This record gives sequence, C-alpha cells and structure tokens, in this order.
Amino acid sequence: MKVALVCDWLTNVGGAEKVLLELHQMYPKAPIYTSKYDPKGIDWFKDAEVRTGWLQMFPTKLRRILGPFRQWYFSHLDLSEYDLIISVTGAEAKSVKSGKWLHEKGKKNVKNPKGIHISYCHVPTQYYWQMYEMYLKNPGFGVLNPLIRLGFRLTVRPLRSADRRAAKRPDYYLTISEYAKEQIKKYYNREASIIHPPVEIEDFKQGSNNSEKSQVNNKRKGNNKSKKSQEKDSTQVVENLDLAKTYITTSRQVNWKRIDLAVKACEMSQRHLLVIGEGPEHDKLVKMAKGSELVQFLPLMKKDDLARYLSQAKGYLFPSLEPFGIAPVEALAAGCPVIAFGEGGARDYVIDGKNGILFSEQSAKSLAEAILRFEKMKFDRVKISKSVNEFDVQRFDKEIKAFIHGKVE
Repeated sequence: MKVALVCDWLTNVGGAEKVLLELHQMYPKAPIYTSKYDPKGIDWFKDAEVRTGWLQMFPTKLRRILGPFRQWYFSHLDLSEYDLIISVTGAEAKSVKSGKWLHEKGKKNVKNPKGIHISYCHVPTQYYWQMYEMYLKNPGFGVLNPLIRLGFRLTVRPLRSADRRAAKRPDYYLTISEYAKEQIKKYYNREASIIHPPVEIEDFKQGSNNSEKSQVNNKRKGNNKSKKSQEKDSTQVVENLDLAKTYITTSRQVNWKRIDLAVKACEMSQRHLLVIGEGPEHDKLVKMAKGSELVQFLPLMKKDDLARYLSQAKGYLFPSLEPFGIAPVEALAAGCPVIAFGEGGARDYVIDGKNGILFSEQSAKSLAEAILRFEKMKFDRVKISKSVNEFDVQRFDKEIKAFIHGKVE
C-alpha cells in the first residue's frame, strides 16, 4: 500500500507531533508532506522523508497569519497516486484531496481513483472557530496586534467558508475525544470516529516506579542560560521545594493554555506551584509570579525526570480547554491526580473523585476553590496510574490499523 502522511507544520514538539511520529513508525517509508519543517525545533523525524514547498521560506513566527496560504498549498498538492493519505491536523492539512474525492468530483486522469484520505483531526481550526475570541485578544504580534486584529476581523468570514469547504474533502474523520467529535460535528457537520491519541503510559509508570524519594535534578538546558547555570538553578529550586506539597503544570507556554490561571489560583490559595515548560508567554508568567516563593519555574526536561517529579507532586493542574491533553494523561500514568477544567478532552479521562477532580469555570477563583476541595479528598496513586491504561501506544496502533483495514480496498 502506497501511503502519504500530511501535517500542518513540523516546527515544535506537541501532541499532534506525537501522533504523527507513531504513524511514521507504522509507515516508515511514507513521505511526510508539511508546510514548514524546522528540525531544530523537533528532531524526531531525521529518518523520514519530509517534503515541504514554497512556504518553507517563511519564518516560523509568521505561522499564525499564513493560514490562507497553507490552505492553498495543501489543496494544490497532487497526492492522487497514493492508496492512503493520513492527515494529522488541527488546521489546513485536511485540505488535501484524495484520488477518490477527485474521481467523485469528475476529475479526469486521476492516478488512483480508489485512494482515500483519512483525517486524524484533533480539532476544527481553532483560530476560526472555538478560539477565535482568544486569538483576537492576543494574536501574538506585539505592537502589530491592532493591525492583525483588524485584518482578521475583515477576513474571518471568507476564511471560515473556505475552511468548511476544505473540511468536506477527507473521506473519513478520526478524532481524539468526545469533545473534539462534538466540535467537528458542530462546525464541519462531519461525523468522526474516536481513537484516543497514543500516550507513553508505561514510560511514565516506570519513571514513577524508579522515583527516589530524594529530590531529583533537572539536567535539560534552559532558555538563554548555560547548561551549568541551569543545572544549578534547577537543583536550587528542588532543594527548596517539598514536592509532596507542590502542584505541577506542564505545557508549551502560550496564552490559550491558561497557565496564568494556575499561577493566580496558587497565589490565591497560598499553595506551591512548579511550572515546567517554555514558550512565548514565559516572561509574562514569570512577571506575573513577581518573584513569589509559591511559584517556581523549570524548563522542559527529559521524560524520566518529568515522571519522577509527577510521581512525587501533590497534584497536576490542567486549566486549559483542549480537545484532549496528553500531558495530564502522562501525569495520571505517573500516579499524580489531576485537577482539570471540566470541558474539553479532560472529560474522557478525569473521573471526578477517583483520579482527580473537575472544576466548572475557567477562572482562577474556580481553580483555587477546586484545589481546596481536592485537598479534602484521598486518592490511591496505584489506582490512578491504572485508570489510564486504555490510552497506551499499543492500543492506538491496534485501533488505527483496524480502522484503516476496514476502509482501504
């Protein structure tokens, strides 16, 4: 079977990239088509044939305003020779056309009229739909934000129409959670089957099992600091922190992840918080913490180190509205209970009162109240770890292969 993989962009590490990596391991000879590839930002695909086009020449920081160009680029790729196209997308990669779609539209000389396109769509294009207002609030271009807002308001209606047309092109939809399924139906009027994304459950279990009760050091290089100085900083943070009384949150630090709510909630409830990660909102978050002894920061770290931190932490805070959320599932695998916003994908794995709790309003006050409620409850960390066994990589592989086998002639 001749297979092609497609993704919106490959510039940094995230949940969609983990899905793509698993598919690449299933189909190692399949080329990966994308709009922008930065091997410095993500080094997982060095053995893959990654194909880009003219959008590769644009700087990564312009990604947010290139949506219409990405849609044009993907829709003009000729992938009709492939038996199977799998797009991993939350934006424009779903615009590619399969041989079957072209044949049904009456196109002549289609290379493979039976070739199909399965879109693993983790969410409808967020900046057109469910995250539109938040995007307008902070487009991420500093002093140019007012101009970007004006341009986006003027163009969003035709962009939404184009996005809906592109959403008709996949032959089949897969998605990652009940919430994502609802969003795809709401905005695209398409049905989707749920296959939860792959999570390295066993790695986080092993990391937690190997956890030493002595404090662990982070050995990952931080932003704008030498490795030596970062190791020193990380050691100092850990030495001054009782992880058993500390909450953790980890993610790429962008505005819609709402890490600011975790910072504010821990200040309101006078609880310790360790923020792990990097991103464009980092300086803003540090400034918000105002040097408070309650809130401390560490850069990204290796998986086994993260698992040990999570296994010792009081709990994991997940204030973001996300279609799934791999990081909190990793926390659960390490035996760390999760306090999550009660909308989005968290409903698929956080069982209120069993492996964590859900809070109803995406606000610092609601999260602070949830923390206090959480501390009155008792959780079995062994049972917490077992509660997410169904999300492991082997299950994902099995379900994806079964779905493909049932669709490809």
